[in-house]
Formats: sequence, C-alpha cells, structure tokens
Amino acid sequence: MMKRTLLSTIVAVCVLQMSAQPQGGFGGFGGFQQQAKLETSQEWKDVNYAGDDKAFHTCDIYLPKQEKASYPVVIHIYGSAWFSNSSKGAADLGTIVKALLNAGYAVVCPNHRSSMDAKWPAQIHDIRAVIRFVRGEAKKYKFDTSFIATSGFSSGGHLSSVAATTSGIKQTKVGTVDIDLEGNLGAYTKEASTVNAACDWSGPVDLTAMDCGEGMKMGENSPEDVLLDSKLSKEPDKYKSLSATYYVNKKNPPIIIFHGEKDNVVPCCQGKMFYEKLVAAGVKTEATFVPEGGHGMGMYSEENLQKMVNFLNEVRGKK
Repeated sequence: MMKRTLLSTIVAVCVLQMSAQPQGGFGGFGGFQQQAKLETSQEWKDVNYAGDDKAFHTCDIYLPKQEKASYPVVIHIYGSAWFSNSSKGAADLGTIVKALLNAGYAVVCPNHRSSMDAKWPAQIHDIRAVIRFVRGEAKKYKFDTSFIATSGFSSGGHLSSVAATTSGIKQTKVGTVDIDLEGNLGAYTKEASTVNAACDWSGPVDLTAMDCGEGMKMGENSPEDVLLDSKLSKEPDKYKSLSATYYVNKKNPPIIIFHGEKDNVVPCCQGKMFYEKLVAAGVKTEATFVPEGGHGMGMYSEENLQKMVNFLNEVRGKK
C-alpha cells in the first residue's frame, strides 16, 4: 500500500480550504495570510525566541484586550506538513487564537524550522525553546508561567502533542534511535520546557500508521519521509520517535483532541488512536470527532472553540 502523502496535494488543499474558510482553513502554509481582527491590549511581532538572527526562530505575542498583571499562556503552532518556516502570521488567528484571547489567555504564535531547514528533532527543539522563552521572559511579556499550554493544527497539532507527551523528558531511546528532545537553543536553557496541557487539532500523531484510514494515497515521499529523510520500511524506529503516541504515559499533562471524521489529509483514526492511548494510560483527556469535519474545514465551530477554552480552564482549576 502506498504511503499517505501531503506533498503532492498540499498547495491545492491550502488554496481550497483557506478560500473556503479564511479564518480557519489549512493552518497557514506558505504565503497564505489570514485577515483576522484581534482585540488585544498589546502585541509584539517577530520576537526572536532563540537569540539568533533567524526568521524561523521568531514569534508573535498577543495579550488579551482586558489588561491584567499577567496571563496564562497558550503557544499555538501553525500547520504546514512541516514544510513552512514562516507561517506564524496565519496560525488560525481568526478562530483558535481569537477564542483564546477572548478567554483571557496570552497567545504566542511561533515560526519553526521546516523539514527543508533541518530534520527531526529540530522542530521539537524549536518548540521547547519557545516554552523556555516564555518562562525566561515572563516579566517582560506578562506571562503567568503557572500555566503554559501548547496548541496546534495539523503538523502544529503534532508538535503540540509531542511537546505534551514528552513533557519532562529531555533525552530517550526509541528502539535503536537515541533522541534529544530538548536541544540547547536560546538564552534560557536552564528553564523548564514542561507544559500543563495541550490541544491537538487534526494532528498526525502516529507516523507509523498514516494509512490507518481512507484518504489521499499517492506519491513516494510523504511529509514525514522528508522530515526524517528516511522511509518507514527502512527505519521504523525513527517514525516511532516522531510519534506523540509512542511517548504516552500516565504522567502526561491533560490533552484535548479535535478531529474531523471526513478529514482526507490526516485520517480521523489518528485522533481516535491517540485518544484511546491516553485513556488507557489514565491521562486526563477529551475528544471531539466532528462527523462532517474535514482537515480544518467545519472544525472551528463556536461549540468546539468553547470546548477548548472550557478544557483549559478546568485544567487550571478555573470554573
């Protein structure tokens, strides 16, 4: 069976879904920009979180309209099949980010290295650096570091989920693969990179089983092949090391999952497998599988956005 791939279809899917749902869509691949009016008290653009001069190590920071001394934080990561290093300006701003801001969360939208810039685990190193940056720069940006969550759509959902299931793990061995999950980017390497919760929107979470459901099957090089510079048949442990499901254990922070039953890019069985593993491990979790939901399209209802907010509020102990 040919491996599922986004590579040959990614641009077409982006155009279709971004035009059909300009404030949700595919999640911001390439040059597509979302026009979203956000009500904020302060914003910072192109802040470098790694202490270098690289655009792929910058983030945008948004604070809620209602001014407070500090705010709980959600780091929201765009989707791009790991192909984009510059889509923070289109990271579901009109839907997920807007809902979080309206609920009183500071939101950080980072760029990260693409699969063309560097191979795995560079991408999780970038997200860990963002988390440490949030702690290290808390005073300047009014971050309440007692609560830091990750969130993401598609490949961003993957990175959000891996950040959660590997939270507290700096280095480990996955079969024959020794993997450094922490990296050493930025000025705040002594800060913790743990998170308190995560949101997974349509993420590929088990990269050893991307053919688990019906959908696009074409081409020889899948996005995960490009990210790992390998093939599943040759180096299965590499694909395990990329999979959030592999690291699931009872110490994982709470994770909420959203996935469309009609997602033909990342099959819904990915979200369902993730949910089942989390439940079996005793992790606090919730899942919403939208009967008519696609890959982004039909996923960002007010009901679902409120479910996300309610879940994060509950984890924080806020009623």
